[in-house]
Amino acid sequence: MKERIHMNLQSTTRLANGVDMPWLGLGVYKVKEGQEVIDSVKAAIEAGYRSIDTAALYANEEGVGQAIRGSGVSREELFITTKVWNSDQGYESTLSAFEQSLSKLGLDYVDLYLVHWPVKGKYKDTWRALEKLYADGKVRSIGVSNFQIHHLEDLLGEAKVKPMVNQVELHPLLSQTGLREYCAAQGIQIEAWAPLAQGQLLDNELLQRIADAHGKSIPQVIIRWDLQSGIVTIPKSIKSERIAANADVFDFELSAGEMAQIDSLNVNRRIGADPDNFNF
Repeated sequence: MKERIHMNLQSTTRLANGVDMPWLGLGVYKVKEGQEVIDSVKAAIEAGYRSIDTAALYANEEGVGQAIRGSGVSREELFITTKVWNSDQGYESTLSAFEQSLSKLGLDYVDLYLVHWPVKGKYKDTWRALEKLYADGKVRSIGVSNFQIHHLEDLLGEAKVKPMVNQVELHPLLSQTGLREYCAAQGIQIEAWAPLAQGQLLDNELLQRIADAHGKSIPQVIIRWDLQSGIVTIPKSIKSERIAANADVFDFELSAGEMAQIDSLNVNRRIGADPDNFNF
């Protein structure tokens, strides 16, 4: 925990395969293709972000790629994540979907490729495809998204390469403690999507009190809680001032008591779909 106190926006966590992944990145879910996503990604990179998280589903990979090329920052300094969508899952179809994503992004490789959801009967074949992409050097690291413990146990029974990351819905209302402990024991880095609970915590009195004590905002307190908890986090915004504010979290520290208070907000409330019961 101590090493996470003296962090900055370029600070990284070392994945199980030795690849360094930034603790804080920009998520672009529901950011419109074209100028909106180009402007968001450019604003993030200008603010010092080096990690961008997209997905085939988001239909904005082309804009993300355009912003990267126009950013003036070398490709090697950036960490780009994308994901295979459910309808493309399966071995051959995943390989093909990856090539499509790579082409849209206009990149030679991606830093992290994820299985977007644990589609029953398909995710093991999908994982085999990711293992091949990894072996072929087309991706620097591979992982999963929205996998529960039983999905991971099922996958690990046959996987040749262990997932390096599990990206899940995670915020103070859904703190996923059991899953976090399991992933930590397996050497799998947890990453939070919807870290700000899509605005559902912005009027929380406890978080407001903690924010006031530090002269910070509620989103900044939540992002700081993620970082001090060892959670990689990718808050989304399309406003350049909000993107910059979300990264202004390295000049204060939450006390152990404040961390425990935020932990106590957990009510296992999902905003997104249940990984055990989704139909897309």
